[in-house]
Amino acid sequence: MSTYTAEIDVRFRDIDAMGHVNNAVYATYLEQARTEYFRDVLDADLSRVSTVLASLSLDFRRPVELTDGTVAVDVDVAELGRSSVAMTHELRAGDAVVTEAEATLVSLDPDTGEPAPIPPAFRERMASYHGL
Repeated sequence: MSTYTAEIDVRFRDIDAMGHVNNAVYATYLEQARTEYFRDVLDADLSRVSTVLASLSLDFRRPVELTDGTVAVDVDVAELGRSSVAMTHELRAGDAVVTEAEATLVSLDPDTGEPAPIPPAFRERMASYHGL
């Protein structure tokens, strides 16, 4: 079973008045990691895939600061449904887990906007990559 990892730079603009990464930026880090996952694992441009983020949950463990430099974002598939994918994420700064997150993506029919089966090629690549 493989976990996909994306390395993301912590930018000065990510830092809030408290001196750490603003909580809303973590969702952007996850989105960037999923974009890289779609590109590298599914050979797809996420901006051209008919999918939506249906839910997102984050549990913060410790703040990320500019001096951390980068965060590593792990992407794993917890459950592969008919039209949805439940993903788990772990964000790390150095060796420390800073945030754990869960996200559900739903595949849509581009014409109706209704949930649609995950494309077979995506399903096969995710199952193979994650050992599902």
